[in-house]
Amino acid sequence: MPKIKTDFLIIGAGIVGLALALKLKTRFPEKEIIVLEKEETLGAHSSGRNSGVLHAGFYYYPDSLKAKFTKKGNEELTRYCEAKGLSIKKCGKVVVTKSEEDLPTLYELKRRGEANGVEVYLIDEKELKEIEPNARTFQLALWSPTTSTVNPIEILHAFKTDLEAEGVRFFFKTPYQKRLGENTVLAGDLVFSAEKIINAAGLYADKIAKDFGFGKDYVILPFKGLYLEYTGNSQFISRNIYPTPNLKNPFLGVHFTIKVDGTIKIGPTATPCFSRENYQIFSNLRFSELVEITGYLGLLFFKNPKFRSLAWDELKKYHRNYLIKEAKKLVYQMDEKGFNRWGKPGIRAQLLNKNTLELVQDFVIEGDKHSLHILNAVSPAFTACLPFAEYVVTRFF
Repeated sequence: MPKIKTDFLIIGAGIVGLALALKLKTRFPEKEIIVLEKEETLGAHSSGRNSGVLHAGFYYYPDSLKAKFTKKGNEELTRYCEAKGLSIKKCGKVVVTKSEEDLPTLYELKRRGEANGVEVYLIDEKELKEIEPNARTFQLALWSPTTSTVNPIEILHAFKTDLEAEGVRFFFKTPYQKRLGENTVLAGDLVFSAEKIINAAGLYADKIAKDFGFGKDYVILPFKGLYLEYTGNSQFISRNIYPTPNLKNPFLGVHFTIKVDGTIKIGPTATPCFSRENYQIFSNLRFSELVEITGYLGLLFFKNPKFRSLAWDELKKYHRNYLIKEAKKLVYQMDEKGFNRWGKPGIRAQLLNKNTLELVQDFVIEGDKHSLHILNAVSPAFTACLPFAEYVVTRFF
């Protein structure tokens, strides 16, 4: 079987894979790049199913990769959308408190925001009323004016158009099958050989990494995110409204998001699912994945009290009434009956450290001179994609 040769072979045409291709082409314009995608179109999985929020960057530990790249990523994608005429809604975000117990976390978010160079303000109830009259808080809230929402699919296709104009080749419906040699892989029914292979395969990144001898300490656990969308006529909020989060967990709690078309949604859930592409109850179930995932979930449930508490809370969110109950705590008024349509589910490729049984909070990169593996590219990976890709290319190439 003849080999298709290239300089850089990227596995996965999600936002991280495309951003890496852009930065590689900028740094090495003479090099050939091929991007493999197992689906027939862009955005079939995490990159096309995320919330569409461009995060400001105040949630993350100041010494983390997430903190390092989210603010700059927000700025770069904002400029990109404006330059390309892509949809962007600069609605901002308020983080509200429910009781005095939330105030220390709010102060910590403010501290992190300042450390990360993010524009963020502590505001009182009077100031909150001017910014978002319907938001409810206890004494103080956090105002993030640079949080926006975008259409992820638009950005994916714009990136692809830019890459094709630079000669980057795409192979769709070409799933990675296995490693054949040091720098050779079988994908679909084709053999590809490259100077460097970059694994940006999202939900399957850990599996591919293990074929190359990396990711041994990790496994990806899929968590399903669902939103309830509003179909009524009342535009009762104009800003994204979030609760004060539990900073020990990687999830941000039930919140209000305004999509670029003005649709209001509440959610998400963050419930474990039993296969990596198990979007509906019995869809895409794979026995080997079911066994592996349930095994690790069982270990987590019995040995990690934080996860056990998180799991019980998240399971409740499968019920529409519970989601609405949580959302009502954030506002004075909402049209409950109007939240009657479930949005398209997304699955978060959450990395688990098998040794510590802890959910990994930051991005993880492993590799050598032959291959590089992007693990745990979860939120805010979409926001951070461009500076994160630049960092990867500068450091590892």
